[in-house]
Amino acid sequence: MHIALQGALTGLVLGLFLVVVEYIFVKKGAEERAERLHRKPEFEVEDKKRIRQVVSFACLIPPAFALFAWLIWG
Repeated sequence: MHIALQGALTGLVLGLFLVVVEYIFVKKGAEERAERLHRKPEFEVEDKKRIRQVVSFACLIPPAFALFAWLIWG
C-alpha cells in the first residue's frame, strides 16, 4: 500500500474518532443541562457550532496526514 494512502487512512480514523468523541461529550452536556432545567435534551446553537467545527477540522486531517507521510517516508 502506498505510504500516502496509509497516512490518509490513519488521518481518516483519527478524524472519525475525534468527531465521535466530541459528539459524545456534547450530547452528555446537553443531557446534563436538560436534567438540570427539567427539559427534553436538545442541542443549543453553540453545541451545533462546536460539532461543525470539529467535523470541518476532521476533514482536513486525512490530506494533511497523507502529505506528511509522503514527505517523511515517501
